[in-house]
Amino acid sequence: MKERASERTVEERYTQWKSHVPVLYDWLANHNLVWPSLSCRWGPQIEQATYKNRQRLYLSEQTDGSVPNTLVIANVEVVKARVAAAEHIAQFNEESRSPFVKKSKTIIHPGEVNRIRELPQNSNIVATHTDSPDVLIWDVESQTNRQPVLGATPSRPDLILTGHQDNAEFALAMCPTEPFVLSGGKDKSVVVWSIHDHISSLAADQGAHKSLGSKGSLSNGKAGGGTTVEARGIFQGHEDTVEDVQFNPSSAQEFCSVGDDSCLILWDARTGSSPVVRVEKAHSADLHCVDWNPNDVNLILTGSADNTVCMYDLRNLTSGGVGAPVHIFEGHSAAVLCVQWSPVKASVFGSAAEDGILNIWDHAKIAKAGNDAGSGDSSYPPGLFFKHAGHRDKVVDFHWNAADPWTIVSVSEDGEKTAGGGTLQIWRMIDLIYRPEEEVIAELDKFKSHLLTCSTSSSS
Repeated sequence: MKERASERTVEERYTQWKSHVPVLYDWLANHNLVWPSLSCRWGPQIEQATYKNRQRLYLSEQTDGSVPNTLVIANVEVVKARVAAAEHIAQFNEESRSPFVKKSKTIIHPGEVNRIRELPQNSNIVATHTDSPDVLIWDVESQTNRQPVLGATPSRPDLILTGHQDNAEFALAMCPTEPFVLSGGKDKSVVVWSIHDHISSLAADQGAHKSLGSKGSLSNGKAGGGTTVEARGIFQGHEDTVEDVQFNPSSAQEFCSVGDDSCLILWDARTGSSPVVRVEKAHSADLHCVDWNPNDVNLILTGSADNTVCMYDLRNLTSGGVGAPVHIFEGHSAAVLCVQWSPVKASVFGSAAEDGILNIWDHAKIAKAGNDAGSGDSSYPPGLFFKHAGHRDKVVDFHWNAADPWTIVSVSEDGEKTAGGGTLQIWRMIDLIYRPEEEVIAELDKFKSHLLTCSTSSSS
């Protein structure tokens, strides 16, 4: 009975959301996935045109075994701001594929793809995590396009990063400043690799044929060579599975990790393999995700099975792990699976959860809300300014688009009540929601005076 009521609530919420799409969104593309994708990541912009840009998107297909699991490279037509007509963006069929999303290449992946991360220094290189101890590195440009048919042999990764002693399924990050890869796993370890190390060893082993190609691609004589690379460093300090990791945006030597031991740990490779700061009980349950602010390196976000997001300020933490979060964000009714800072606005971030909601927050609004106590919508907790309710099941991943900063891609793993598979949505809220208040008021006043002029002309 309770389950039926909950399904009804989800459908009611979704119906209400869909009716508000023309008012809340500048653009939205809904794409039905036959198989769920546990990860979604923007790649490079490929082409710019007058009304839209073409951009690469990385997805996966988590199958039931009747066909192989795949890593998918898609091309997306990203419609520019204030181009789409309001009446058009709400006219989509949940069971259909979007004309804006086209598959470009399929790589048959050895096992399901749990995480995808792109290398910032090289637009053709991505890393993936599967249910194994290894991290797999793919040069998507040189990999062959494959047909995912039953019995097909998996594509061979260009590099295999070894060092974990047990499965490393989710925790994966790429360094913004150097070609370093960071991972965490069930062996309670955090492991770092350098792809530079691989390039050097290739050059020594086989000369000029195995070097970093002119476009920065990994060329080792043939695609999918499967060369193994050993860890640069292994860091011990967690007491349970490491669920997520992240580099300091301005340092290849500093990084953080979170795990099922409820700890947030800060590391510095220059000081050895022990934790620099260990925050015990960063949440009251397992931690699922972490992100380090690219525009303010003092701030770190954590998301947890306790349904909350915490914001920590590194200046408040001591080596003994003493320090409370600056703020606890309570806007989800189920476990938080993904947190990510905006690439352009230091105070803005998103959080996605098993409740099917992707919340957009601005922590700068919290102080303002305190000053304006008694006003505003009490159903919205402080700092929350947008709820994306377009998914009808748990939102497993999302990614801000650095090339088009207020455009977000999100994916949900849909249960039987929504016909299974997954839903991919690419969306951008209307800019009146996030632009400075005085700017918006000025624009609306201009619009108001235009309407008044029109109405005066028509009545005379």
